[in-house]
Amino acid sequence: MDDFEDILVNGITFKKASGPKQTDDKVKTKAKKKKYITGAHGSGSAKQKAKYREQRANRKSQRKNK
Repeated sequence: MDDFEDILVNGITFKKASGPKQTDDKVKTKAKKKKYITGAHGSGSAKQKAKYREQRANRKSQRKNK
C-alpha cells in the first residue's frame, strides 16, 4: 500500500516524451547477423539453415563453373 499512499500524497508525475529515435546502421534482425547465418551461436535450427545456405551457395558456384 506504500505505492498507493505515495501516489495519493505526491500525485503522478509524467515524464516528457523522448525525442525522435536515433538511426544507426546496426544489424537489427537475427537473420543478417554473421553468427546466425553460420549457425555458430548453437541453435540447432540455425545450424540446419546454415547447412542449407551452404548447399545452395555451392550449387550456384557449380553452375557458374560449368
